Amino acid sequence: MIRGFSDHAANERTFLAWVRTGIAVVAFGFVVEKFNLFVATVATSALGEEARRLHLEKLSGPFGHYEGLALIFGGVAIIALATARFVRITRRLDDPEEHPASSVRAELILATALVLLVAAYGVYLALD
Repeated sequence: MIRGFSDHAANERTFLAWVRTGIAVVAFGFVVEKFNLFVATVATSALGEEARRLHLEKLSGPFGHYEGLALIFGGVAIIALATARFVRITRRLDDPEEHPASSVRAELILATALVLLVAAYGVYLALD
């Protein structure tokens, strides 16, 4: 039997939850990127209706080209951070000496950045 099995199992469940979240953020980034590609395609094909074309181009404007990529890279960062955290906690669980609880500063910064990115995208879409 593994010493401290319940702690290792909890660490693994937390790791898998972070990985699922990262995959979901990456998937959402791909959806946003495909949506922007769709909007750009519709805008270029709507040559007859100038007002509609300008509105669609505004919707996929300068910000519209980067938020999908930001979400994709944010999801990859979540997975990388989760992997580093999993390895660090696994080593500390196997170490016989006691360690103080580490800060969650990196996780909070990444979560705050993702919330702000999604909120900014929501406001951007709401204002159009």
